[in-house]
Amino acid sequence: MGRRKTPEERADEERRYALASAAHTDEDFEPFFTDANQAIRNAAAMNPDASAAVLDRFASDRFWSVRFAVAEHPRTERATLLRMLEADPRRRGVVHHETRKRLEREGVRFGEDGMPIPGD
Repeated sequence: MGRRKTPEERADEERRYALASAAHTDEDFEPFFTDANQAIRNAAAMNPDASAAVLDRFASDRFWSVRFAVAEHPRTERATLLRMLEADPRRRGVVHHETRKRLEREGVRFGEDGMPIPGD
């Protein structure tokens, strides 16, 4: 079992979570790309003020929940979504499937291999 967080550590996480949720500019988001807490990064990726550039950076996060938030975010650009797809069927998970659903809603067609049809 892990070590319990001190009240100060919990208060600092709550402060960072509030800042991630309230960020407005790309500069405001900068500290959250490397925040150790995935829930805080997830809150930043779900922030309605996140720009396409911010979301593109969060699309490479190591945790699936952050990438999933990017796939759902209305400001995420098509190029970012396409980059988030997984070509290897054995590695496809919820992020790939959510991204595919989003792209299909936007009119992108997929081939039998589970990837977008080129030129569509």
